[in-house]
Amino acid sequence: MAPTTLNRRALITGRVLSTVSIVPPPGCEIASILVQARPERLAEVEAEITALEGCEIHGRDVRGKLVVVAEAPDAGSLGTMLNTIQSLRNVYSAALVFHAIETT
Repeated sequence: MAPTTLNRRALITGRVLSTVSIVPPPGCEIASILVQARPERLAEVEAEITALEGCEIHGRDVRGKLVVVAEAPDAGSLGTMLNTIQSLRNVYSAALVFHAIETT
């Protein structure tokens, strides 16, 4: 369907709709996740998190806190990643503290 010029009649009749995407999808989703883990198992948790695709550790505290920066193609993948981190054996909690959509 060829793009139609925008006017009142075209808008009301729906003729301005086309298969051409008006807004391109975002490039990726970026998030910061604060993780509280068992302090004596922090190295293990760090290794498990960095093994996940798109995850990096950007902060560490000997009391068991990690700041994780995660990148995923969409919000669903990011949510799955957050749930995966939360479900790790020695993790007490994982909280999303920042989320942004980066456009290409």
